[in-house]
Amino acid sequence: MKRALKLLGGLLVLVLLVAAGGYLWASISSSRMLSVAYEAHAVDFPIPFPLGAEEAATLNLDGAAGEQLALSRALERGRHLATVRYACAECHGENLAGGTMIDAFPIGTLLGPNITRGSGSRVLQYRATDWDRIVRHGILPDGRPSLMPSQDFQRMSDQELSDIVAYARSLPPVDSVVPERSLGPLGKVLLATGQLQLSAQLIAAHDQPHRRMPPPPEVTLEFGGHLAATCVGCHRRDYSGGPIAGGDPSWPPARNLTPHATALGGWSYDDVLRAMRESVRPDGTAIAEPMTWIAPAAQQMTDVEMQALWLYLRALPAIAPAN
Repeated sequence: MKRALKLLGGLLVLVLLVAAGGYLWASISSSRMLSVAYEAHAVDFPIPFPLGAEEAATLNLDGAAGEQLALSRALERGRHLATVRYACAECHGENLAGGTMIDAFPIGTLLGPNITRGSGSRVLQYRATDWDRIVRHGILPDGRPSLMPSQDFQRMSDQELSDIVAYARSLPPVDSVVPERSLGPLGKVLLATGQLQLSAQLIAAHDQPHRRMPPPPEVTLEFGGHLAATCVGCHRRDYSGGPIAGGDPSWPPARNLTPHATALGGWSYDDVLRAMRESVRPDGTAIAEPMTWIAPAAQQMTDVEMQALWLYLRALPAIAPAN
């Protein structure tokens, strides 16, 4: 009996040593990964975008009047982009003064920072190139990687990013100091083993030029593909779905969005509308998080946006779901 207890005790000590060694390795590895300095191109664009010279001349507007009209248009576009197309409130809160991405031990606490002009804002000194790096590349001004899902925003145009910045700057300043990211034991293991991936790693090249202007808002494959670019973070670049890299381990795999018979091939446009806006599948079952987060934004998407997105998804190559 004593021999068995000693053996059991020895095995327990061994397990604890292995666990401690694994955690130490994960802590060191994740810390190194979050300290890597990434290089990205330096871009510049106006905030807000001015009127074109031809339009300003046609409208016979002087400098101040032209600037005011340009700002008014940018704020209108920016509000729609921030609240509907790119759903900034999901991470940064309804007033953009801070929100919760993940707050679950042992994964960690990942909070969307304050991006208003109030005290505690992380973006008061941001130039256009800083906005580009953080939003479209997942890189902080000092070169370290952020936890922002920038792979979803990589194809955002200069004008769209400019509009969002103009809109954020127009909001009432909110004083809010949001704590820095903090990874728990599981979060460190997930990052160290590649199950939690950083946008700066996932984006293949950080020197590729961005579109200056977005596609016209029409029911076209081009516009639909532009809209669908925000889906790749969960549904992958080929839209075949699968486990969500970097997401909460409790989340179900992202659905295959291609027109394969066992994916969206049997869905109608109305089925997709209901799924996105009401979080309900065609069979009446409820859709789980994180897809439910999309519903408030999808409810405000225009008919043109929804139809263009559907047109694009229907045109994708059909990919059989992975076993």
